[in-house]
Amino acid sequence: MFINKNLNDKFNPVISHVHNTYSTVDGSGAAIVIIENDQVVTENYWGSGSKSPNARTIQEDTQFHVASVRKSYIGFAVAYAVHHGYIASIDDLVTKYLPELDSNLLNGSTLRNLLTHTHGLKENDGDISREFAPGQSWAYRGINIHLLTQIVKNTTGKTVSQILSEQVFQPLNFTESGWYAESNDKLAEVIREPGEPNWHPFKSTDGDQMNMYVSARELAYWGYIHLKEGFINEQQIVDKEVLKLATTLQSPKLIDVDLPQNGFLWFVKELPAKKSEIGELVPKGSYQILGYTGVAVLVIPKHNVVAVRMFNSFGSPGGFDYLPDIRSFGDTVMRCL
Repeated sequence: MFINKNLNDKFNPVISHVHNTYSTVDGSGAAIVIIENDQVVTENYWGSGSKSPNARTIQEDTQFHVASVRKSYIGFAVAYAVHHGYIASIDDLVTKYLPELDSNLLNGSTLRNLLTHTHGLKENDGDISREFAPGQSWAYRGINIHLLTQIVKNTTGKTVSQILSEQVFQPLNFTESGWYAESNDKLAEVIREPGEPNWHPFKSTDGDQMNMYVSARELAYWGYIHLKEGFINEQQIVDKEVLKLATTLQSPKLIDVDLPQNGFLWFVKELPAKKSEIGELVPKGSYQILGYTGVAVLVIPKHNVVAVRMFNSFGSPGGFDYLPDIRSFGDTVMRCL
């Protein structure tokens, strides 16, 4: 996929915002790409792929570990399974598709709950327990991703990565997005504290683990595909209904209106929820996803904008609050408009 460049200084405050965050977190490289009105208008790269003195500089084809941003790709795979009838409804019980699970523990838990972080489940050393009744609150845990990737494979007979490759990566000639079992010189090293408890190396390339790397430009293109509802270069290349399913509000009505709202794992802007990662100034209908490495993609359909930032810092240094930072990222984009 090719998008023309028309670089200008309109989003310079966003460049400064990303650079300031880069200077604050413990990373070695960063990038920003912004698409507005079907053109790349901002593109900047800083630093290198590791702290090694001989490290490769960050450049167009550098791929960053996207952490939880991978969930937007998993959301696409689930939406694909729903649209094509492999999953009858996201209001089906989880145990319909994973009957081996404890039906008493999962009583009432639906796929909608898994997709919107309202499932109330948590996992510790393989043991699943319940924090709250399904649909009664919101909590960001990893167990739902594990269950959803299993459901995709069980129902479609394909892995998440196979679906993405067939439906998106191959048709649009993406070569800088995927799950990697081994490192290579284009993959930015994940900078982290020794013994970081949330870091785990993975070898699976099925799309079910946290080892996805994407370049800044292809993450921007990923957002752009959603913005254009799959209609790229005068062709409907990606199924419109799959993309719409993934990015429209799917959360059940919650008692606390300040809790985040989600589509198929994307964070979506519906109400001005104070605990959402999406900035206050960002308009309704926008959607975003953020990873533990600071990587984020924000899509603002009202203004035909996609904004992507990339870092290779795993987690946050002491005293750094990620939520005001990511909310102000979106608000800074809006101030430039």
